[in-house]
Formats: sequence, C-alpha cells, structure tokens
Amino acid sequence: MKTEEKILTAEQEKMARYAKAMGHPVRIYILQLLAGQSCCYTGDLSEELPIARSTLSQHISELKDAGLIQGEYNPPKIKYCLHQENWEEAKQLFTNIFKLKNNGNKCS
Repeated sequence: MKTEEKILTAEQEKMARYAKAMGHPVRIYILQLLAGQSCCYTGDLSEELPIARSTLSQHISELKDAGLIQGEYNPPKIKYCLHQENWEEAKQLFTNIFKLKNNGNKCS
C-alpha cells in the first residue's frame, strides 16, 4: 500500500524502531543495567549475562542501531552507555502513547 508511508508520522517510525530494539529480554536487561550506572564495559556485560559473546554483540548492535546506546572504543574494551538524548525521546514517546485514553470500547 503506497499510502501507508503518508499516514505514518516520524514519531511512529521512531517509536517502532525503539520498540523493536527493546523487543528481547536481554536487551531490556542491558538497558536497565546501563540506566543504573554511567557506563559499562563489554567484559562487564559478558560477566553479567550467561550468553555467548557473539550473542551479546548482536544484542548490543540492535540497541546501537536503534540509537538507544552508544559505545566508545577503549582498547581492548568498548565502553557503553545510554544515548541520553534518544533515551529521553524514547521515554517521552512511550509515555505519550500510554497516556492515550481508551473510550471504553470493547472488542467483541
């Protein structure tokens, strides 16, 4: 449907991108861990999570691609932290949608 592109807003696109990145429990764990501290090194994450480093790398990549986290290379490790601007934007977008009022309509 070609008209679909015209009805979707930039905010909806961003929210979908953030939601997709947060669509796995390991990624939620990573975000919660990073939200509770200023940064975390890849080695620390791999000690926290009982998953293969390659799997951890894939989860980190998804979060980075969505813009929720950022990394700084400090050989031999990478330091990760939340991307503050995008994190705040994601929180605001999700807050806005959860504030939408349901008119009491029931699906039957």
